[in-house]
Amino acid sequence: MMRLWGRAIVRRRKVLCLWLLLLGFALVTLALSDLLNRDRVHSHQNPVPPRRPLQGIPNDLEVIVDSRDPALELGVDLAPLKSLQEDQLLFVPSMQGTKNPQQRKGTYKVLLPGANKDTRTPAPPTHGEMGKAVQLEEREVESSLVQKYGFNEVVSEKISLHRRLPEARHPECFGEQYSESLPSTSVVICFHDEAWSTLLRTVHSVLDTAPKQYLQEVLLVDDMSQHGHLKSVLSEYVSHLDGVRLIRSTKRLGVGGCRTLGAARAAGEVLVFMDSHCECQKGWLEPLLERVAQDRTRVVSPIMDVIDWQTFQYNATQWPVRGVFDWRLDFYWESKPELQEKDPDSAVRPVQSPVLGGGVVAIDRHFFQSVGAYDPGMLLWGEEQIELSIRVWSCGGSLEVVPCSRVAHLDHHHLPYSFPDDELIQRNKIRVADTWMDAYRKIFYRRDTLAHFIRQSESPNITERLRLKRSLGCRNFHWYLTTVYPQLYIPQDRPALSGELYNVGTGSCADYPRGQGPKGGAMNIAPCSGTGSQHCELNSELEVRWGPMGALCLDAKDERAVLSPCSTHRPTSSRLQWTFIKLSGQLVHQQSQLCLEVLKEGGLPQSSPKEVKTGGLFLRPCTHHPRQQWHFEQLVAPKGA
Repeated sequence: MMRLWGRAIVRRRKVLCLWLLLLGFALVTLALSDLLNRDRVHSHQNPVPPRRPLQGIPNDLEVIVDSRDPALELGVDLAPLKSLQEDQLLFVPSMQGTKNPQQRKGTYKVLLPGANKDTRTPAPPTHGEMGKAVQLEEREVESSLVQKYGFNEVVSEKISLHRRLPEARHPECFGEQYSESLPSTSVVICFHDEAWSTLLRTVHSVLDTAPKQYLQEVLLVDDMSQHGHLKSVLSEYVSHLDGVRLIRSTKRLGVGGCRTLGAARAAGEVLVFMDSHCECQKGWLEPLLERVAQDRTRVVSPIMDVIDWQTFQYNATQWPVRGVFDWRLDFYWESKPELQEKDPDSAVRPVQSPVLGGGVVAIDRHFFQSVGAYDPGMLLWGEEQIELSIRVWSCGGSLEVVPCSRVAHLDHHHLPYSFPDDELIQRNKIRVADTWMDAYRKIFYRRDTLAHFIRQSESPNITERLRLKRSLGCRNFHWYLTTVYPQLYIPQDRPALSGELYNVGTGSCADYPRGQGPKGGAMNIAPCSGTGSQHCELNSELEVRWGPMGALCLDAKDERAVLSPCSTHRPTSSRLQWTFIKLSGQLVHQQSQLCLEVLKEGGLPQSSPKEVKTGGLFLRPCTHHPRQQWHFEQLVAPKGA
């Protein structure tokens, strides 16, 4: 009996030891899991000293913030805790360095409401699983921020707010002498839901590069932003910056209205309007002020370099460059570096420009007000820079790009603006066309059919702008085209010889993919868009001019129809000349006497010198095949045409 009892005790001891061992293992596992999760949270929330409020926290995450934890001291640029409800920010700021530091005690607990929380404790992940999860989450955050802002804000956050751009000015710029009594300047930076890092980098870039004796103030104008980090957090940050003022609009104004608001509050003699995602080169301000000081009716722009939206790499723009637009009223920067090779002295000489982009513009404050500021009838965003440019030229001023001034502008992957409807920009274009283009507006309406149909149903109220135009004694658009922008080809748009080039055999239209660029490329066939984007015309010089700029002509290369830059010499080369036979619908190439035909993939016979592996438009012996039959379809007939 004693022996059996002793064996039972031994078994119980073994079972007890086993339970203790399992309990100890469970405690160690939970401790390791908690440690790994804390490391992961800290590595995501604070990989580098943060310059903006924390973002990207899941909706069902419970955040515990210990006010006594030094790792959570996020800097003086953040708002007090009492603003959490107002701005929906999840942090506790440090009061170090503020005027009235407050005693902070205890632990703050912020609970974000989430649906259907799973309260079960998950199994601790392995190192491999955690690494994959971290990478996946980083990619998801990066993708969401690109979608939100139109650029890679994850990369932007890792870049210093005070970074210096590589020197790109011409060596002769360093020998330029500027007046010692340049006018004072107010830099007006409008923003709407701009990312924290790009907005502050813009501000610091101005403060770090503009000479203090000329920079009177930086005006930050908030166009009714909704993002939390642009509310009391930004107010607190700006309060620590000398010479920076923050103005908030109580309603959505758009780019033009927002800049006009800033101009009304500005004290400087010269206004510099700057987008909220720019970086300035050293010495950018003085050349602009010098040109405006010499002529107060002169409006100037720096060379606008490009910051890549993915990598934030700086890319210098080749000089000379000027701003232009096409007959759809779309803006482009036109670079012609070959001009500098012909004229080396042009390296530092300002170039007159038909229009300027809206990224950075310097203008005398009194001239800006007297010429009518920005058109208050413009909606939110788009076309305001073209309208102001035409008005300045037509009403006694001039525009130019100054090569010794350089400012880099962030190139967006897409426009992160949400318009009330897709017709907003068209409405702004209609306003420009009806106010300033006179009879030439019919050319615009033929190339933007959406604008034409909107204009048929409603008319813009431009009474005040026409009264301003008369009171300023502004010149007409014909003067502008012949004097300021004579390089813009003026289409003839003759009936039955302009419009979409429709192919009878395929029921499609001649097309040129826009992404192929302004230097030309292979023509193709595509469904007729009906938007005016496929507009072309056969003019009296027998050129088939393509597109809203009219700078590309139908050409032939190795029997394939291509677009090439139109000849600037007269008479036009026979290689670029075509004859349209209305009776048969054939388009005949003058030099080869072959007809334009649509060929499908592999359409040429084996005996052809070069076998065609892809379809497109080709020159073939003239027949009566339907794929050689064409006609021009004019989509709209504007009044006065």
